[in-house]
Amino acid sequence: MNKRLFRTQFNQMENIEKQVLMESLAARYDMTFLGLHTFDRWGQSCTTDIFKKDGREFVFVPGDTVTLGWEQFAVGLNQESREELEYLFREWEMERDPEEMIRESMAPVRQAAIGPMLVGRELEEINWEPVKMDDPRLTVHPDWLKEFRDFAWSDSSSLTLHQSARIERTEKGFQICIYNHTDYDALLAMLENRGFSLPTADEWAYLCGGGCRTLFPWGDGLDYSMRLHWFENMDEDENRPYDMEEPNFFGLSIAYDPYMREVVQADRLTTCGGDGGCNICGGLGPFLGFLPCSPHCKPEVQEDNELNGDYDFYRPIIRLENYD
Repeated sequence: MNKRLFRTQFNQMENIEKQVLMESLAARYDMTFLGLHTFDRWGQSCTTDIFKKDGREFVFVPGDTVTLGWEQFAVGLNQESREELEYLFREWEMERDPEEMIRESMAPVRQAAIGPMLVGRELEEINWEPVKMDDPRLTVHPDWLKEFRDFAWSDSSSLTLHQSARIERTEKGFQICIYNHTDYDALLAMLENRGFSLPTADEWAYLCGGGCRTLFPWGDGLDYSMRLHWFENMDEDENRPYDMEEPNFFGLSIAYDPYMREVVQADRLTTCGGDGGCNICGGLGPFLGFLPCSPHCKPEVQEDNELNGDYDFYRPIIRLENYD
């Protein structure tokens, strides 16, 4: 394995050297090289390369050996997070040590050797397939078409018929999708057929936290100055991203919405980066609501292999296992 593909050596390279190396990667994997970009966030930084393939953007993420998992605060809860948890404990009429409670949700501390990867920058939907209005799978359902016509005359931005069909208003007109039931094995087979994989839980934790030892990439407590999905009304500027949705130090939009579970590679359907919104729906507040987005949170093994298009999403990767 080329040592220059690992973080210490890669970060020491001059940009011109990086570009030559990355252009060779682009040629090998039939990607378009878009250029170097520096991503600097939460105390970590990486000048890496952006690629494009099949309409999606990838970044090169160098490998590393890192400590993953969590057992104690590295810095300690900030005042806002501690006050939020103390309020919940009073409401529940229970006495708990916050550190002990959080530890129950965290994966054990471990060392992990992470190989270099090309990583999809954005999460992607699994079950929804874009179609035209005259698709026979739509026209066979006149009740769906009636709801779509009613939607077209409304002021709504989107309409979803549960696990059936969806229509969204766009600048160019309407985007229509139908829902395809699928399972974990079918997703893995589809990705393999296209030359992609899913990250493992350890790889996902590295992509999310970069080896940070704090509970979140930015610290042990929740940063309440950030614009948090589900806890801030964005009507005034709907196009601006939520803070956690913006690219991290690897250039990835990752672990920003607790409702969005990211499917990872495992023996059976396993997810990271969200709990499907369970804590938020349960009224547990921002801190516990976003706790499943911690890079150290235990991966969640699902009850069966059926994928849920409302909550399950995926991120394609290419492992550079045999690149010299």
